[in-house]
Amino acid sequence: MPQPAPTARSTAIYLLDQVLGEQKLLSELNAAYEPLSPPDRARAQRLAVETLRGMERADRLLQRHLNKRPAPHVMNVLRLATVELAHGGDAHGVVNDAVNLVASSKRHNRLKGLVNAVLRKMTAEAPEKWNDLRMPRLPKWLRNPLVQAWGGEAVMAMEAAHYAGAPLDITAKTDPKQAQKALGGVLLPTGSIRLAGNVQVSKLPGYEAGDWWVQDAAAALPARILNVQPGEKVLDMCAAPGGKTLQLAAAGAEVTALDISNGRLARVRENLARTGLSAQVIAGDALEHDGLYDAILLDAPCSATGTIRRHPDLPFAKDGSEFLGLFELQARMIDHAVGLLKPGGRLLFCTCSLLPDEGEVQVEEALTRHRTLKTDAQALEIPGVDPAWISEEGGLRLRPDYWADQGGMDGFYIACLRKD
Repeated sequence: MPQPAPTARSTAIYLLDQVLGEQKLLSELNAAYEPLSPPDRARAQRLAVETLRGMERADRLLQRHLNKRPAPHVMNVLRLATVELAHGGDAHGVVNDAVNLVASSKRHNRLKGLVNAVLRKMTAEAPEKWNDLRMPRLPKWLRNPLVQAWGGEAVMAMEAAHYAGAPLDITAKTDPKQAQKALGGVLLPTGSIRLAGNVQVSKLPGYEAGDWWVQDAAAALPARILNVQPGEKVLDMCAAPGGKTLQLAAAGAEVTALDISNGRLARVRENLARTGLSAQVIAGDALEHDGLYDAILLDAPCSATGTIRRHPDLPFAKDGSEFLGLFELQARMIDHAVGLLKPGGRLLFCTCSLLPDEGEVQVEEALTRHRTLKTDAQALEIPGVDPAWISEEGGLRLRPDYWADQGGMDGFYIACLRKD
């Protein structure tokens, strides 16, 4: 008997199975969307993301009606359906589809009656009790070190930001005020444009003309802080996906965009072509690169724990076991970058991480290893940056709960270092 064609819901369940069962990131599962129409692709991703964000609440509601937890696949069907019901989904369609998804599985079809019975109860309970449940928390492997670093109250505020998700932020190639007039939305104090709601990026005015690109407001700050000048020779040391390369090129610098992944550099090349900007794009290992530069932007490989509000799969696909290796790699990259700087040059080190070991601690230790380096706290004094965000060693600490009433921002650490 032929398998039914994939739907948005069945694809979302597959994505949940892969993230929660196989520790895969959603970004690694793009092939799952290929059989779907564009609207169904967007819906499948939205369903998976909303379920991951609300999974703790769904589990708390479901456990009241389960003597024991069913197989992971069936549990994911129940979770997704519960989240849909809590968010106002059509009860008849949600429940029937969930039952059919389980019934079509040879391994689990005997549990279709259980799924039907439990979800019939969820049709009333989920909408009524959802918002009474506590804000979903990060897994302990990540929550514990964050509480140690920032305190329990701050972490709870971050978790609220994670649950709320992220709006769409845009960086304009030239005049942000002009772009904001065309796009609508809000012009943030740091110069990014923020759009609310679900939008199709490629249909927005100015996309085809290359007037702007998508980039979180926090991710747009490193290049602004580096403040490259026309004609400066600049290295974007880990360039993909390329937003910072575009900023550097738009400022008139002679940019080398370096990344170890030639596949990921394809997106950099596409965006350079779309925006009409130019940079030398090189696939290679940053630790083996040579040359001499006026400025280097090092957005180092990291835990990406600052991006959870837009990537809720991350806490479930990772477990922290890679942390030590990343810390070591970041230190080696800083050391190599220092050797590529001209005297008087600037190194902008940043990570999209909430862990001090990938930010404040890295810079403190780099200053100890390299007596020729000094932090340039003055470079952080740009519009929209709250002086309270500047840390003791002279870096900038950004968190998801900052600008909470405006939609938050990614967690980031940024430091501008000058070489004597």
